[in-house]
Amino acid sequence: MIDLKLLRAQPDLVRDSQRSRGDDPAVVDQVLAADAEHRAALAGFETKRAEQKALGKDVAQAQGEAKQALLARTKELAAEVKELQASADAAAATAVELARSLGNIPEEGVPSGGEDNFTVLRHEGAPRDFGAEGVEVRDHLAIAEGLKAIDMERGAKVSGARFYFLTGIGARLELAILNAAMAVAQEAGFSPMITPTLVRPETMAGTGFLGRHSDEIYYLERDELYLTGTSEVALAGYHTDEILDLSDGPLRYAGWSACYRREAGSAGRDTRGIIRVHQFHKVEMFSYVTAADAAAEHARFLATEERMLQALELPYRVIDTAAGDLGSSAARKFDCEAWLPSQERWMEVTSTSNCTTYQARRLNIRERGERGTEAVATVNGTIGTTRWIVALLENHQQADGSVHVPEILRPYLGGAERLEPVG
Repeated sequence: MIDLKLLRAQPDLVRDSQRSRGDDPAVVDQVLAADAEHRAALAGFETKRAEQKALGKDVAQAQGEAKQALLARTKELAAEVKELQASADAAAATAVELARSLGNIPEEGVPSGGEDNFTVLRHEGAPRDFGAEGVEVRDHLAIAEGLKAIDMERGAKVSGARFYFLTGIGARLELAILNAAMAVAQEAGFSPMITPTLVRPETMAGTGFLGRHSDEIYYLERDELYLTGTSEVALAGYHTDEILDLSDGPLRYAGWSACYRREAGSAGRDTRGIIRVHQFHKVEMFSYVTAADAAAEHARFLATEERMLQALELPYRVIDTAAGDLGSSAARKFDCEAWLPSQERWMEVTSTSNCTTYQARRLNIRERGERGTEAVATVNGTIGTTRWIVALLENHQQADGSVHVPEILRPYLGGAERLEPVG
């Protein structure tokens, strides 16, 4: 959550943040009111508590009726102290609950507005002119069926809509992408991790995922566990309630996990093939860094993602996401979108977010600074996922139904330079 000291000192900054996100700025005043109530009750509690301690000394020295009167007053004070403490605790809980509903404050320069108000920062690579090459563009599922790489029909039979089997070369292609991604991440200084995909409610809430999109998360009520939609959740919770040593630089991890999303409310959007599905795999980079170095770390994440996309020979663009599409935890988010030839549009394939100290405050993760312990910052970013199969198949399809294999993937595919149609 955001820093309450900042909220008290610069409430207009937080109100503007809420407006830029399309959220209610009145919540700021509700937090301030609860915070003021907490501090007033706390001051009253401390005054009465001091009186209670002083009275205890008088009782020890008093005798007779005077002592009885003091004992009666002591009993009254005890009740008052208890009531004031309860009031202070309740007001504090209300203030924290309301503050946790506030989104992170966007960085300066983040576009205002919603999903369609992003800023395009640059284009890298040019989409192929399939017409000039005499290639009839097919979508990823048609290509994959020719390769016997994806089986949607049996996926639906076994698990329902938006589930699938990756078969043969499809399974090998996903493993190639993820292994290549992990290798690139490791070269960039990230430590490989295989993460849990079931987490406790406090971990899920701590990362900020139980807000407006909580209906997209699978919850196992009997076990009180959530299925994660990204290994960011487990990696963020990894150092909960710890004080980190960042004197030698950021702690960087790359988590490989299965991911699960209900995709509630997205009916009719990209339902053909594997663009928008309920289960997939992903390699996610995650970093614990000082607040002062978070923006530079964020730029480093984006550069690493782009290195992978360029190695896969994909045309893409980089966008600066608008405030209303950031998600509650992010202060800035850059997306890389690959060209999707079958739909002649850009499709998100990576996302990297600077969450500043927002998640760490909720999860109580600190580092030792010059002024004592301070909240760390967290940065996350995708470097490989199942959806990349879509972009690879479509951008590298050939007229004969084969698919060109970028050099970075060949060591994981037995040296194959092309994926050939089956039968």
